[in-house]
This record gives sequence, C-alpha cells and structure tokens, in this order.
Amino acid sequence: QIQLVESGGGLVQPGGSLRLSCTASGMTLGTYDMSWYRQPPGKERDFVARILSAGGSTNYADSVKGRFTISRDNAKNTVYLHMNSLKPEDTAVYYCQARGSYFFWGQGIQVTVSS
Repeated sequence: QIQLVESGGGLVQPGGSLRLSCTASGMTLGTYDMSWYRQPPGKERDFVARILSAGGSTNYADSVKGRFTISRDNAKNTVYLHMNSLKPEDTAVYYCQARGSYFFWGQGIQVTVSS
C-alpha cells in the first residue's frame, strides 16, 4: 500500500522557520517527481515547490522563491520543505504529492504562522 505521511507542521511566529517532511512507504520515492502544495483556509490548493526525480531540478511558486527550499533524501525515502521567513499568508494545510504514472497525495499537515 502506497502512503505519503507529512510531519513537522505546527504554529510558528512570523519570521520563523519550519521544516516539513514527507515520508513514503510502499514506493521508491526516488523514481517520482515530488511536489508540495498548500491550501489556505477557504481557498484552492496551490502549487508550492517541485523537485524532479531525474537530475533533482527544482522550481517554486513566485510567492515562496528565496524563502522555501525543497530537497529529497532518497535513502530515507523522504522529501523536505524548508520554510524560512514565514509570513501569516503562508498559513495553510500543506500536502506532498508524488507524480509518476499516477498521482499520490499525503493527508496534509497544518502550518499556522501567527504571533
């Protein structure tokens, strides 16, 4: 059974940092393009960042460029989202996605940026 499990979310003050993790089971994460998406309250789910399986190229939404970094550790079957200089508008449920022949989603994790 393929499963993606996010962790590392929580409450952080503006300007703070968090690292989200997405650990895969039942699949070899290194063969998938991995992405993070987020869904703010009352809004649609939007793309945040992606790292490709081949070559490790990355791309980011304009709203997070220079603040967020996506990385992967294939040996640990895990992808990360390092989030710095967090803003209240980063508050959302964050989801990881694996894209191969099929799409797989994690269950999501809450990130709240508030003083």
